[in-house]
Amino acid sequence: MLKWLYRLMIELTNHSFSSKMIAIFTKSRLSALLIPSYAKIYDINQEEMEKNLKNYETLQQLFIRKLKAGTRPIDQTKNSVISPVDAIIEDIGVIRENSEIVVKGKTYSIAEMLGSGEAAKKYLNGLFIILYLSPSHYHRIHSPISGVVQKQWALGKKSYPVNRLGLKYGKRPLSKNYRMITEVAANGKHIAIVKIGAMFVNSIELTHVSKHLTKGQEIAYFSFGSTVVLLFEKDSIELDERIVVPMGVKVGERIGYLK
Repeated sequence: MLKWLYRLMIELTNHSFSSKMIAIFTKSRLSALLIPSYAKIYDINQEEMEKNLKNYETLQQLFIRKLKAGTRPIDQTKNSVISPVDAIIEDIGVIRENSEIVVKGKTYSIAEMLGSGEAAKKYLNGLFIILYLSPSHYHRIHSPISGVVQKQWALGKKSYPVNRLGLKYGKRPLSKNYRMITEVAANGKHIAIVKIGAMFVNSIELTHVSKHLTKGQEIAYFSFGSTVVLLFEKDSIELDERIVVPMGVKVGERIGYLK
């Protein structure tokens, strides 16, 4: 019963009124009553949390929890690309010449995802990686590379589910949901970090202020489970040989190398 309630709250609701009501509740002290059961149902690793479970005053504080220092070691191999989130790699593929990608049998437009054909042009024939964060995951987002922020912009309004069913049956959530895009340059190439909300109009909060990013540096967090899409220019990344789909990854783990 409780798991059904949490799924309704976190993964499935997208109506503006109900979303606002749930947002108010999860930020209220009353929501603290649900923290123990939530942690149990989603098997949250309490050993790695920065604070003890009883020290979180609201459910939202638990969602956006930080981890103990050193819990997520960052791969320091030269030119390595790390996972920016704790997540499941749901899909990897090539961005077609017409700027389309196919995920779970559904076609998405990178031009629509980024807001224009001009923004998408540099990624044609490049690689995309989709990382899904479930309600059990650590929800803070880190930079996958060291580089310089070229541009940052937000698009979309409503947010629909981005879990497996949402990707398969939803209304193109990767290109329709509220999303915040950070474009970073490194080694003469660009990487787009597309942070896609799963619920609430503004569930993505930026935490970095500098234009210069260091690999592994925290850059934002999701208030609730969501998805990150990484877009790479053609021939700019070589995937690590151990990467398969689907598989779980954590912040700091190497997923490839910049060429």
